Amino acid sequence: MTTYAIGDLQGCHAEFVALLERIDFDPRRDRLWLVGDLVNRGPASLDCLRELRALGNAAVAVLGNHDLHLLAVARGGARSNRKDTLAAILEAPDREVLLDWLQACPLLVRHGDAVMSHAGLLPQWSLAKAEGLAREVEARLASERVGAFLERMYGNTPPCWRDDLDGSDRLRVIVNAFTRMRFIDAEGCLDFTAKTGLDSAPPGFAPWFQFPRDDDPRVIFGHWAALSGATPGARIRAEALDTGCVWGGALTALNLDSGERVSVPSRRRDREHHG
Repeated sequence: MTTYAIGDLQGCHAEFVALLERIDFDPRRDRLWLVGDLVNRGPASLDCLRELRALGNAAVAVLGNHDLHLLAVARGGARSNRKDTLAAILEAPDREVLLDWLQACPLLVRHGDAVMSHAGLLPQWSLAKAEGLAREVEARLASERVGAFLERMYGNTPPCWRDDLDGSDRLRVIVNAFTRMRFIDAEGCLDFTAKTGLDSAPPGFAPWFQFPRDDDPRVIFGHWAALSGATPGARIRAEALDTGCVWGGALTALNLDSGERVSVPSRRRDREHHG
């Protein structure tokens, strides 16, 4: 059995199918990890969700910010944005089945020393703490209060984690750290203004993977297309997999056992990087 981690799909279904063919993926023997942002901005988000759900236990995906946005639009009263490409899902006859599947996806997956989340792992959180905080959000997504949670999920405040946070503020910081994090300061406060390359770091901020940790997990993440799959200056074992397929880059799979990377080129020509 081989486990492959695959970068942000964002509705790039044709490239996803081509990549599975390139790695000779067989759901009867192999497993897939998807780093989140399965949907939005690309042309075939509905097909991506249907494909992943059909794979059953052969695939596990973590939630990204675009996936949570879809849930907020469908079930939390949020409005679609001008650049969203979610209408096909929202109008599909199987939308509720697909949304149920997506809503049940975790924020963090761990196997051995490997851990996957969409944006990475806040250095101030031990792996055990991060797992516990992810479960808090997952429990809310599975509860009858999910609508209220999705309504209050958006926002940039508070920017810093504190153990005494509670209610919506606590859940919002957890979601932001797992799905929106790029640059942080030495205290673990998140910056939400810079979304491009490392040279866009605000004063006093640096990429989260350039800060040391007390433990040594292998962190698999996506979210940051401008990195092009690299983690320069990393002080931890961090492996970036968003190679910007939806923006004209490539879709990348990482063999978690061998470390080999395989990519297929995007069929799009948009070179703008976004999260």
